[in-house]
Amino acid sequence: MVKREAEKLLRSYAKQFRAIAIVGPRQSGKTTLAKMVFPKKPYVSLENPDERRLAQEDPRSFLARYKSGCIIDEVQRVPEIFNYLQQILDESSKDGQFVLTGSNNFLMQASITQSLAGRIGFIDLLPLTLNEISATQTSERVASNNKLKESSTPPRYINTDELILSGCYPEIYDKNRDPRIWYPAYIRTYIERDVKQIRNIESTLHFHRFLKLCAGRCGQQWSASALSNECGVDVRTINAWLSVLVSSYIVFLLPPHYKSFNKRIVKTPKLYFTDTGLACSLLGIKTASELSNSHFRGALFENFVLGEINKERTNKGNPFEFYYWRENNGLEVDVLIEKAGEMLPIEIKSAQTYTDTFIKSIRQYNKLSGQSKGILLYDGQQEWTSPEQLAIVNWRKIAGLLV
Repeated sequence: MVKREAEKLLRSYAKQFRAIAIVGPRQSGKTTLAKMVFPKKPYVSLENPDERRLAQEDPRSFLARYKSGCIIDEVQRVPEIFNYLQQILDESSKDGQFVLTGSNNFLMQASITQSLAGRIGFIDLLPLTLNEISATQTSERVASNNKLKESSTPPRYINTDELILSGCYPEIYDKNRDPRIWYPAYIRTYIERDVKQIRNIESTLHFHRFLKLCAGRCGQQWSASALSNECGVDVRTINAWLSVLVSSYIVFLLPPHYKSFNKRIVKTPKLYFTDTGLACSLLGIKTASELSNSHFRGALFENFVLGEINKERTNKGNPFEFYYWRENNGLEVDVLIEKAGEMLPIEIKSAQTYTDTFIKSIRQYNKLSGQSKGILLYDGQQEWTSPEQLAIVNWRKIAGLLV
């Protein structure tokens, strides 16, 4: 079992809140993390029809079995239970009493805002980071060799296209699943179960088409009107469907940074998938060779790196905000990370060979902002610092750069 980077945050929250909610996409490892950190707590899943029926029909009796606390899985299935949890938490001074997990942030947030505000800490658990995937590879090698201690051999190097194609869901690596089989099943389950919990969508065929069209727009500015024309549904429905994708952690939006330096700037967010393996499946990309020759490769590479930045942010409890910056004349910086009141510009390039044009946007941004720093993340191996103190590094170093 791989140690998750969010474990430290979870243990910290358990000392500061009477309840903790672990939310994230289905199959991101929420239950595994909760059981690992709290092995002595009773566990109950509201996916179980009998438990769910009891929680719905007699919530007091259901919770009476767990007065000292427990792990409640997929708690959004019975949102009315939050009202009864409130009284239990108010009458107790014990921190870390209940651990709630759910794959639907919209239902969780709506219920908790009404009843448990101030009593509960939120942790967003996304799929594995690159470092966690590497740790998974190490664990598998140690287990296969029947070794009792950590191996000193570095983990197998997974090339960039394999990472983008396979995505980062734990089961892909823990169970050695074939992404070509696993992701279509995941998408079908998501549409038939999770989506219907959030919103009554009559035409799942239209929604599936919408999902595929979103995959083709990784890294692009969100345009509800364009998708409305292609899907054949109205703009209001498209925006409602987007909220479904965001609340169930299928996509996330990267907001623009509004500081204009006396120039007109774009104020539309950009769309990214939480996991590139899912995006590749929706795009019909089945092999690393297909990916390397696909015109989507650059956008998916950018998406993967943005996903790593997002995971670094959530695993540390959101210590920074990040944006993109673009002027109407086309000048754009892929990522601006705001930390301690300062902005760090980052450019992301999928090429393995450096050219000086890669840092053109950072130079121009620094000229306008009056600062002198920035990072280029690319797929090459050569690393150095430019004369104006811009770091050119391999994208796999991103986690260390954000500490």
